Amino acid sequence: MIGILNRVVEAIEGDLEADVDLAALASELGTTEYHVRRMFSSLAGMPLSEYVRRRRMTVAAADLLGDGGLLDIAVRHGYGSTEAFNRAFRSVHGVAPADVRRDGGPLRSQPQLRFRLTVEGNTPMDTRIAERSAFRLVGHAARVPLVHRGVNPHIQAHIASIPPEEHVRLKALGDQEPAGLLQVSADVDPDYEEGSELTYLHGAAVGVETSVPDDLDVIDVPAGEWAVFRTSGPYPSALQETWAATATEWFPSNPWQLRPGPSIVAVLDRAPDFSTATCELWLPVERARP
Repeated sequence: MIGILNRVVEAIEGDLEADVDLAALASELGTTEYHVRRMFSSLAGMPLSEYVRRRRMTVAAADLLGDGGLLDIAVRHGYGSTEAFNRAFRSVHGVAPADVRRDGGPLRSQPQLRFRLTVEGNTPMDTRIAERSAFRLVGHAARVPLVHRGVNPHIQAHIASIPPEEHVRLKALGDQEPAGLLQVSADVDPDYEEGSELTYLHGAAVGVETSVPDDLDVIDVPAGEWAVFRTSGPYPSALQETWAATATEWFPSNPWQLRPGPSIVAVLDRAPDFSTATCELWLPVERARP
């Protein structure tokens, strides 16, 4: 995976003014656009689209110190108007193009990324591969922004709005693995950009033939394979660290890649105040092409 990401960066750098056909490139490299975007975001700490924007604006800053017209520079870097170019430039450098042309700065450059594999692996990951037939996720859903670190207050508020007796009903309704009450993230932006919206569902897993009450939201999940990671410790930090380690340690060293689908957290055991918990993180996967 590290080699694939470096090939993607090389393709971007080969022609910063053009949009790389990431789907075709990923296929040529034996993977998928979805997996590339998710791994890039996890390892680089920014979406692939943001990296491209920062690199274009880094090169554009050098162009501004020359004699070219502002519109010509904007078009050369993929923008149809000076207004759009100005917004993108200011979001990266914190100043307008005119300020740079007049004062020479200040500028915030984005160096070319280079991914390297750091051999760690001193903490074994408790992982299994589960093959599942089609099932359904049922419960109460809400659209919430993505938060990478700490408790997501929007999810917390959604769960708090569900009456205690409803938690009991949902848990009793579940008849499939993953077992128990589930925290489901679906329709996630492939770039995994902080603040982007996703569908969060608090509920349970049921069979496709199970009768579902009309007042519940439903996510249909097709048959497929899942990587299941078990984690224990402070909640939610231990879970979030395991989630990050799937990208930095597990996927680069195993013949699996992410496929589109919901990610699921099953809380198997927890302290009364939820300060610690034992969880299973379910991620939809498929075998990577050799």
